[in-house]
Amino acid sequence: MIILSRLNGQEFALNCDLIERADKTPDTVITLVDGTKYVITESLEEVVNRIRAYRASILSAADTIATAPERRPHLEIVASVEDD
Repeated sequence: MIILSRLNGQEFALNCDLIERADKTPDTVITLVDGTKYVITESLEEVVNRIRAYRASILSAADTIATAPERRPHLEIVASVEDD
């Protein structure tokens, strides 16, 4: 999620996966896939930069989890137990 500001200064978090489009009228208008519109104070370029940074952080976190030594898959030999 990215943090944006409404024209009145109120901040809100937006799931950027739901953005259909962003328009630069004089103000920046974000339109979601369900048709909801938000007019925000950030520039169009700033919105794009925040989305890029957010997605990069997701990929970085996924790479850290995938390469962490305690998360690597390993095989262990387990002695079989035979019936008496």
